[in-house]
Amino acid sequence: MFRGFHSVPAPRPTTAVILAAGLGTRMRSTLPKAMHRLGGRPMIAHLIATAETVFDRIVVVVGPGMEALAALCAPHATVVQQERLGTGHAARMAQDLFGEGDVAVLYADNPLITAVTMRALLDARQGAELALVAMRPADPGRYGRVVTEGDRVLRVVEWKDATSEERAIDLCNAGVICAGADALRGWLGDVRAENVQGEYYLTDVVALAAAKGTVRFVEAPEAELAGINSRAELARAEAALQDRLRGEAMEAGVTLVAPETVFLCADTVIEPDVVIEPNVVFGPGVTLRSHVTIRAFSHLEGCEVRGGAIIGPYARLRPGTLCAENTHVGNFVELKAVTLGEGAKANHLTYLGDAAIGPRTNVGAGTITCNYDGVFKHRTTIGADAFIGSDSIFVAPVTVGDGALVAAGSVITEAVPAEAAAFGRGRQVNKEGRAKILRDSLLARKEKR
Repeated sequence: MFRGFHSVPAPRPTTAVILAAGLGTRMRSTLPKAMHRLGGRPMIAHLIATAETVFDRIVVVVGPGMEALAALCAPHATVVQQERLGTGHAARMAQDLFGEGDVAVLYADNPLITAVTMRALLDARQGAELALVAMRPADPGRYGRVVTEGDRVLRVVEWKDATSEERAIDLCNAGVICAGADALRGWLGDVRAENVQGEYYLTDVVALAAAKGTVRFVEAPEAELAGINSRAELARAEAALQDRLRGEAMEAGVTLVAPETVFLCADTVIEPDVVIEPNVVFGPGVTLRSHVTIRAFSHLEGCEVRGGAIIGPYARLRPGTLCAENTHVGNFVELKAVTLGEGAKANHLTYLGDAAIGPRTNVGAGTITCNYDGVFKHRTTIGADAFIGSDSIFVAPVTVGDGALVAAGSVITEAVPAEAAAFGRGRQVNKEGRAKILRDSLLARKEKR
């Protein structure tokens, strides 16, 4: 017999409000604090990327004159806090965009907060007036303290306004809160600037919520919640992020011979069975396919390296470079906007820029593609199975056909047909006895001085 369906309540919509109007005075920088980089990307981009996996909508509060920051946040909505009157005032600037459902307030200078913590915050909000994120840092310092009674939060007190007893509390406020949209609008309207700083504290919302009902807290590790307000704190956050990225890479099947010496970007893609030797640095936009080896002291950015390739030591791969399967790029070789065909080799002391190198071609030591004429960039195309002798120079635009041979020391300015041998160098002339005459002449001049 048909019994019908049980009705399931629709999930409440969720909005994340990110406060990013801070100038970062202690950074000593003209760049907005939220645009300083961690792991190769602005800290605001880290937070947005994580929030996108948890929340239905994102709103970012920026300061006046922060058009570049607002553009970085697109396509998410931004609002401007014209006067910096505190975190409560900043959140109030976004209240018209709260929508319905639950609203979480996040901070751009806490870019390492995880999706796990964000979801735990939303879960804790269910059945409570408000939920907040707290931590127990090794050095509580000037963090606001979370005053509790059992598992309930009574209030949050800023360090400057705290008594000596309150400062002894080790549970500290991370600043992140979550509440119902309508309730949060009302509490923000009730916050007063009655404190030492004369600012509207978002933390005052906690006491207002506690007066109405239950406030809960979610405890998370300090490593993902420590604020970034100075260059030193930025460096500490970078170290924490690098530890996280290295751990994730090794967990995914990547060998890091000396993990502490490898520096990754937030967008680095590394497949299993890659081996990375010590002192390797990754810029943005790098993809390494399985069974690649990156040897020591190499730098990669904006490139893809495919299976079986060996890069380095002391190699530099610049943006636009693709190293196909089983390629070799050796010591002191730089590639920029180059496609290196399957099995091709450039093993030492070479610059290849704006070039396509065919499969199985060998590029000898000291080879240079002269790709820039002072105004425009030009390409060099070398076919498959070619042999390029040492110290060859290609004045682009120029092409070399399949199976061609370029003699060592050649300057190539014209196309080389397939299977041809090119000799682009001056003819050697030997002057018998001339060395002694020149040497004697120089010694005589030296004696006269």
